[in-house]
Amino acid sequence: EQKYGHMMIEREVASWRKANAIHQWFVENVQDGVDDCGVYEVSKEQLETLLDICKLIKDKCRLKKGKIKNGERCENGRWVPIYEDGEYIENPAIAEEYLPTTSGFFFGSTEYDQWYMQDIEYTVEVLTKILGETDFETQMIAYSSSW
Repeated sequence: EQKYGHMMIEREVASWRKANAIHQWFVENVQDGVDDCGVYEVSKEQLETLLDICKLIKDKCRLKKGKIKNGERCENGRWVPIYEDGEYIENPAIAEEYLPTTSGFFFGSTEYDQWYMQDIEYTVEVLTKILGETDFETQMIAYSSSW
């Protein structure tokens, strides 16, 4: 399809590392549930929806100081969680409902903590910029994952 003309210039506009909740949102809402490392066009409306979800989570979820899980270690043949000082989401119900974490190979933590909120804040920042700078009549935004 020549929807965008014959010339193609490709540029990375965002990169998420181990942001499994964001990745899963793209799989479910852009990739029709197929998690295959393909390249998928993302509409302006889809980006606006994800931005709205992230803004909701950012506004409603509060971090509280406490112990957060940072991996596991083997002790006496059993896996034991490693905890460190950090911040966790006090009431993650909204995050769990609208942008749940998901487990998988190289997918990072599934905890609702400071790292999850860092992914949310980054997503708000980059989507605001992308939506403000993209001419969706002549430019295309695509999502692709790799692991």
